[in-house]
Amino acid sequence: MSGTSAHWTVGDATIGRVDEVVLEGQGSWLLPDATAELVAGQPWLDPSATDDGGDIRLSVHSFVVDIGGTRIVIDTGVGNGKVRDNPAWNNLDGDYLPRLGDAGFDPDSVDLVINTHIHRDHVGWNTTLREGVWEPTFPNARYLVARTEWDYWSAAALSEDQQRMFADSITPIRQAGQYELVDAQTPVEIADGVELIPTPGHTPGHVSVRISSAGETALVTGDFLHHPVQLAHPRLCCGVDIDPAVSERTRETILSTIADTETLLLGSHFTHPTAGRVRSTATGFVLVSAAAIP
Repeated sequence: MSGTSAHWTVGDATIGRVDEVVLEGQGSWLLPDATAELVAGQPWLDPSATDDGGDIRLSVHSFVVDIGGTRIVIDTGVGNGKVRDNPAWNNLDGDYLPRLGDAGFDPDSVDLVINTHIHRDHVGWNTTLREGVWEPTFPNARYLVARTEWDYWSAAALSEDQQRMFADSITPIRQAGQYELVDAQTPVEIADGVELIPTPGHTPGHVSVRISSAGETALVTGDFLHHPVQLAHPRLCCGVDIDPAVSERTRETILSTIADTETLLLGSHFTHPTAGRVRSTATGFVLVSAAAIP
């Protein structure tokens, strides 16, 4: 993987992180029970995980994967020029595409785009505005989402903001014939060494992405985890989880399954360390950093 993007190797696969925006002052609605006192009680957390006032800090980024010649983008952030209710996401004008290039990923070279779920900070760079028209950012890619996820949102009563998201980030992909629904109620392989793993709760069809190569494994979380403090406190739920009880069970099941293994966990909203290995302690789980390759 060329350029300056930090990355990790998993067997013969390479996983890079492409940053878009850091979120601060969002903890009150994202993880309302993650108080400054509770977070401060986890001394293993990296200082970047909180702001100066102790509120949680999150990152919006994509993961890019090169495995066996297949090139994949996992989640596409907020996007430039998207009108959004959240001021932190509204009408961004960032350098995501140059950062993508730094990671060695020309948009034309991407084979697959995975939307772990249909939320505004995970689908934005699905499209780019060109001469007043939203067009696929990745013109040669298949865009994948779980069928359960699509079925839920296509039948839901959408807010105006959600309607804008569909209009600028989802509908153009469908009209281009590039959007594909995947039956992912059980793990399903979408490319050699790449599986979608059902991790529901945050949304009904939410999936995570498991990458396996040469005996090594990584798991890209999506939003079954938002912040590493949830390893220590899996009962901490996101304020917009559609089914908090299912979300909690998903966290406990996945973390228990990968704890004390060599599975590399990559947090879709973690600041630093973005990646690490889950370890059990007497009081809960912690994340032990896996340093990125500069």
